[in-house]
Amino acid sequence: MTRTAQTHIDNLLGRKAKDLVTGFSGVISTISFDLYGCIQVVITPPVDKDGKVKDGHYFDITRIKITDKKPVMALPDFSAGYTAEGKKGCAEKPMP
Repeated sequence: MTRTAQTHIDNLLGRKAKDLVTGFSGVISTISFDLYGCIQVVITPPVDKDGKVKDGHYFDITRIKITDKKPVMALPDFSAGYTAEGKKGCAEKPMP
């Protein structure tokens, strides 16, 4: 199978994941493709017990394991244009 940027977006973005080296886990909130061929994701952990948002961290995709194949919310339609163009606003808080 040919891997494209869209394939990575479809298979990674919004999925729950865990870093195999550190055990850090959360939801993949960002995917980055760099000039040297590395593909990294930001894993954003859940809020803490007091409701405070914790920082996400970058991990190479070779280090992560997807722990839930269903995305936590619907993915944005990137073909609809940029948020700055007013074509899509912030996502609503997903319901459990």
